[in-house]
Amino acid sequence: MKTHFSTYVPVAGIILSMVCVALGNGMMFAYVPFVLAQTGAQSWAAGAAITAVAFGGLVGCLLAGPIIRRVGHARAFSCSMAIVIIAAVLVAAGVHPILWIIARGLYGAAGNMNFVITQSWLNSASENAWRGRIMSVFYMAYILGLGLGAWCFALVPAEGNMAPIITILFTAFALLPIGLTRLPNPPPPAGVSIDFPMVWKNAPVALAGVMAAGGLSMVVQGFTPIYAASSGASQDQVALLMFLMQFGLLFVQLPLGMLSDSFDRRQVLLGTLVLILVAGMGTFGVSLSNFILLAAVFALLAGAVESIYSIANAHANDRTEPDKFVPLTSTLLIAWSVAATLVPLAVTVLTPSLGPQTFLYAALGVAFLYAVFIIYRLQKRPD
Repeated sequence: MKTHFSTYVPVAGIILSMVCVALGNGMMFAYVPFVLAQTGAQSWAAGAAITAVAFGGLVGCLLAGPIIRRVGHARAFSCSMAIVIIAAVLVAAGVHPILWIIARGLYGAAGNMNFVITQSWLNSASENAWRGRIMSVFYMAYILGLGLGAWCFALVPAEGNMAPIITILFTAFALLPIGLTRLPNPPPPAGVSIDFPMVWKNAPVALAGVMAAGGLSMVVQGFTPIYAASSGASQDQVALLMFLMQFGLLFVQLPLGMLSDSFDRRQVLLGTLVLILVAGMGTFGVSLSNFILLAAVFALLAGAVESIYSIANAHANDRTEPDKFVPLTSTLLIAWSVAATLVPLAVTVLTPSLGPQTFLYAALGVAFLYAVFIIYRLQKRPD
């Protein structure tokens, strides 16, 4: 218990910094697609902005390891925050779809750098017996920050550049807890290369899981505001829906993270996928006219979706030596980014033909395929 108490306080600083980052990102996730839809931009622009976030994430994964090795975790975090601010300034310059797509790509690179830095730092400070809890709290806090940021979007005018300016403010606040933390920097990683064979050998369910999480998270978090706006939702309704969605994490992600510390994480992942399939199918039975029920179903869906990465990440770290945490995290985020790029891209291409619910079809398909893979792995390797 002494180890827990002495670690939680400085770890809380890392989590608080990422919550500040999430507040700004949540506002941008609501602001960018809504404004592009309202200003009559090309129909592909909003989807391309989502895809750009994931593609930029690929670049961020490749840069994160060498930068951490060169300057350490804390300074690398400051560099990534500078990129977030630059991206927000580009958005604040005015509604220029191509410029905004570039800006979202820059944010994607910085966002994945942030996650490599913070995940490897948190994993280094955690033990297997309570890693699942720490990671679930981390992701829960981050996603709730996204939701609160989206809700804040309802409080500012969609016209003008107030939303990106507030994002810059949140990002500046994010620098303070990291700058003041007393948690020691982990030692420089022994290696920073991307190592898919190592991750696949140690934890194939985790590798497949973060890929599933990439596709699921980006389509659910990214396309829900587009879906709502295309269904006639107002700015206030879009912001409120994105905010209420994240409350699913309180009732889904934290309990699942705790369960994963006591049971086989693969079995917990399988149960999570069942929730995704049930909630995903439930979305087809509700409409914007029944807003509370719609928000409740999407909250369950979002909570289950965002649980996949944290549990899969904990499973991978359980089976990996500490000196491999940075290459492990970089590899997992590369896998996440590949899926987070390809699945939204496919949804963007297919939506004109299949309609605004295409992202829900994609989410159900990804969840079903991953569930089948976990069942196969449980039969092949029961322990």
